[in-house]
Amino acid sequence: MAERYDVIVIGGGHNGLTTAAYLAKAGLKTIVLERRSILGGATLTESPVPGYKFSVASYLVSLLRPQVIRELDLAKHGLQMAPSVGTYTPHWDGYLDRRTDHADTIREIRKWSHRDADNYDDFKQTVNDITRFIRPAIDMAAPDPYGDPKEWLEYAGLAKDFGHLPLRTKGALLDLIAGSAYDFLSRWFEGEPLVATMSASGIIGTFLGIKSPGTGMVFLHHYFGEIDGSFREWALPQGGTGAVAAAIASAAQSFGATTRTDAPVKQVLLKGDRAVGVVLESGEELYADTIVSAADAKHTFLDMLPTGSLPTDFETAIRNFKFRGSSAKVNFALDGLPTFTAAPPGNGHLMGTVSISPSPDYMEKAYDDAKHGHPSKRPFLDMLIPTLTDPTMAPAGKHVATAFVQYAPHKLAPEHGGWDNIKEQFGDLVVDTISEFAPDFRDKIVGRQVMTPLDLERTIGLTEGNIFQGEILVQQMAFNRPVSGWARYKTPIRDYWLASSSAHPGGGIMAAPGRLAALEILKSKAQVGE
Repeated sequence: MAERYDVIVIGGGHNGLTTAAYLAKAGLKTIVLERRSILGGATLTESPVPGYKFSVASYLVSLLRPQVIRELDLAKHGLQMAPSVGTYTPHWDGYLDRRTDHADTIREIRKWSHRDADNYDDFKQTVNDITRFIRPAIDMAAPDPYGDPKEWLEYAGLAKDFGHLPLRTKGALLDLIAGSAYDFLSRWFEGEPLVATMSASGIIGTFLGIKSPGTGMVFLHHYFGEIDGSFREWALPQGGTGAVAAAIASAAQSFGATTRTDAPVKQVLLKGDRAVGVVLESGEELYADTIVSAADAKHTFLDMLPTGSLPTDFETAIRNFKFRGSSAKVNFALDGLPTFTAAPPGNGHLMGTVSISPSPDYMEKAYDDAKHGHPSKRPFLDMLIPTLTDPTMAPAGKHVATAFVQYAPHKLAPEHGGWDNIKEQFGDLVVDTISEFAPDFRDKIVGRQVMTPLDLERTIGLTEGNIFQGEILVQQMAFNRPVSGWARYKTPIRDYWLASSSAHPGGGIMAAPGRLAALEILKSKAQVGE
């Protein structure tokens, strides 16, 4: 007889593991089923080059909710993070090196523009005010516009706080939600590397350019981050991002959850309008009172449910949910540190992120290529050398570099013949881009891993290679994520829940969807007396 559980969680990424941890902590017999041989989803560390550890997909932590760290006691389970100390932007006429030290940052900005330096604190205060106002919403389930009016009472405090915001902050918030990252930043700044690098936060994982309306929302999403209560800070997990998933998995297991790898789910089993179990690709069946999917919306609703299970309007909305993957990752094993032509003395500028975003025009031209189905000839890169804070990720004296690349459109123009045809050529293009500013970079490479959008889709299960399991767009956020009326993790199938980044509040190593889904499941069970 098939073993029975209280909860089956489909997908062992960080959200699925988070859901499992909270439900197991509440005393529910919970199992996580992961299709790959390793837990973590996109939050993983692997060694495709022997001796070198890569954060294969996701590579930085900032959005991880403090409640999750605290409530699951992730430090006890091995999670350690080192702060990223700044952002270095090489330019054809010099460089911009912004560190965590405020005075040093102002001096750097003043090299490019006195106006920018004078406006920097005002900008930070405005964005701080906006994010402090909105941040509570990412730790609450989104209200259902068609549901119980009581759900809106949770947001009553936000409405009150909005009334207390300064008038200019209200205006800035509305501009961010509806406008472009570039237009918003141009209010304060004019220096090429500053505007370009900061605008990059508005395009990460989204098929839009820095001047496109809607990128202000993506910019705002990335400014919610905090590390140990410090606003807008980023950190590198010791051991790579896989260490985050490992800590959450350890917490889940300590509460009694079971995790299984090499267990791909073929289909969710239904009895009438209820989910009652799953069947694996092997034919094995498992049953539970509650089924939770931590896969993206497409896999959750279009791939794992029997045809005709969903209401037509809901299915149509899911088919219209935008993924439009536009990113790639290239990871490098190095036998030494690269030397950038324009840089301050020492290696301090390499301790944080290296942003290849020299000017707004450079960024916009990169997008222009992608609009026509071409990888950017000169892409935006966000590069890290994590071995400077965690030497264990490479052999002694060696280094690892990881480059997030945009744009790499999932849907290529026919002339390219598909991603498999141009994969290594694309990797060479990334090397060329870095070498334009660090000529010796190519000579340091002893191995590399190219992860195209197609690789992210096939290997990790991210539809169209979208790193957020659905684009961060105004029309795909809050009570519209993934479908209006179904944003509180429930689905039209009874006892079938969504706990992935396709749900509110969206993507990144956040764990908020996983936590909030678990809390809503527990609330639902309490209401029916289970």
